[in-house]
Amino acid sequence: MLFLSIRCEVRPGPEFLTRSYKFYPDRLFKGLQFYYRDPQCREPSYSLVIKGKLRLRQASWITRGGTEADYHLYKVGVVFHSQEMMNFVRTKMNRTCAGFVSTGRTWAPGRLYELLSAKADRDCSSVIGFTMHELSLVRLEKQYNSQFMGGLVEKLFLGDIHTDRLERIHYRPTGYQQPLQSAMHHIHPCPVCEVVYPADEHHPPVLPHTPRPPVPLTGRWVSGQCEVRPAVLFLTRYLTFHGDNQTWEGFYYHYADPLCRHPTFTLYASGLFSKGFPSQRVKGGTELVFHVNRACVMPLNKATTWVLNSSRPGSCGAAGKWFVGEEQDITGTGGCQALGIHLPHTEYELLRIERDWNGRQLLYMGERPTDGSSPDTPEKQPTSYQPPLIQCSQEPTVPSTHSRLMDSTASSAPPPGPHLTALSAMAVVGHILTL
Repeated sequence: MLFLSIRCEVRPGPEFLTRSYKFYPDRLFKGLQFYYRDPQCREPSYSLVIKGKLRLRQASWITRGGTEADYHLYKVGVVFHSQEMMNFVRTKMNRTCAGFVSTGRTWAPGRLYELLSAKADRDCSSVIGFTMHELSLVRLEKQYNSQFMGGLVEKLFLGDIHTDRLERIHYRPTGYQQPLQSAMHHIHPCPVCEVVYPADEHHPPVLPHTPRPPVPLTGRWVSGQCEVRPAVLFLTRYLTFHGDNQTWEGFYYHYADPLCRHPTFTLYASGLFSKGFPSQRVKGGTELVFHVNRACVMPLNKATTWVLNSSRPGSCGAAGKWFVGEEQDITGTGGCQALGIHLPHTEYELLRIERDWNGRQLLYMGERPTDGSSPDTPEKQPTSYQPPLIQCSQEPTVPSTHSRLMDSTASSAPPPGPHLTALSAMAVVGHILTL
């Protein structure tokens, strides 16, 4: 089975890459990772070819819906497509991996150099910060969607990459990266798939140019999938930006399961956002500052209600007065310590807006720190992105939807899920992976 990137991916750092992973019936796998100098993946820097064996173990005890796995690497090779990158890595090799450079061969772009060999008992892959811990957590989803040719889309979710580069080599995933899609069953159209499919380490894919006309942030944006964050958080988001007065508001629907069918609580937050400016750290991104000055919480199951009622008086709304399906404003208590919410709050954000091949506007917001903290200082500003939100309204000015949505919610029912408009045509089935 072959799984491919469907867009230029951005990992913390930032790192721009595409991936192509093939899994064989005898548990062997071959992975190709193509790295680039630009956010559209058109200027190849180097490629990695990774060979090894994957053993699926058991359903994850930590991340519901995932499968834990062990992997063993046999070989990792690198091919440089940039003289600059080759010289940089070679210099680091001289300092950290004695004997690797003195192979008797002249270094040159286009040649394959072995970074890791199980047979030779040599591993110099850490020089480029390489790990394959993403294979420690896997999840396969099959989606049946009449909007795509053939109807079936297969997605392979692999473990997330730690946002702190120094922690990456030790980290075991509890969340996921953006999924790869099956070479046989993927979204249509998919020009990126057509380019990545035939690529190899000597011929990296150069993705099609995608014009990015200016698109205002103003409007309504909704999750297109059930999102999974590290520390076992399942949620969907529904955000509205008012361009006339630089205000924003958002609903964050939290769930107990990876299909987002069993709600636990809803968080409403609102505040101001600053004017954005091009990011100097992440090409193609826009930096801006979000201020959160109001928040409300609605518990949607008995367990969450019990936790809120057990919180210390004055730390989370009116103590002992939480009820399932009833909202409380937590602004007066400075947030809710039981849920890790602090008010007022400032976050340094990273945004990117692009159009997919079906003409939909996508909003990428900065990936949350893996350690569960907030990007509340410029130093913690994200360098990668969360799953995209889909624009569902371009209205330049819309009234607050908070009271309307919350008032229409029955006390015993979950809040209306605007995210369901994006998922209504799609049946999602999660599988314990059996590659």
